[in-house]
Amino acid sequence: MDLVLIATETQPPVAKILDFNKFLYQENKKKSAAKAKSKKSELKEVRIGPSVGMGDVNRYLTRAKEWLEDGNRVKVTVSMRGRENLFPDKAFEKIDLFTEGLEEVAKPEDVAKRLGNMISIVFIAK
Repeated sequence: MDLVLIATETQPPVAKILDFNKFLYQENKKKSAAKAKSKKSELKEVRIGPSVGMGDVNRYLTRAKEWLEDGNRVKVTVSMRGRENLFPDKAFEKIDLFTEGLEEVAKPEDVAKRLGNMISIVFIAK
């Protein structure tokens, strides 16, 4: 058994007689339980093509807003196939639509990047 100071700032200081190793074990167990209950941020992805219609864009925008409100990050990917690779400006227009639609709830983590035949951008909640 050990004498452990619990609150040193009070007058008189509060001390307990207890098994110190057991006390440390219980404190670590409380910390790990709190850590397990905390929600980790996930990366959700929306994949579209450059020729997708406005109705689909609006549907994906509302879904992305829900994900951002839940604390997740959202990655928007526009994948181009075949002759669509000749017109990357259409894909960047779709990225701009998402940037404008999500500007009130999110901000882009970085600028849109082109990797091969895909252009992607990641949004994080404000």
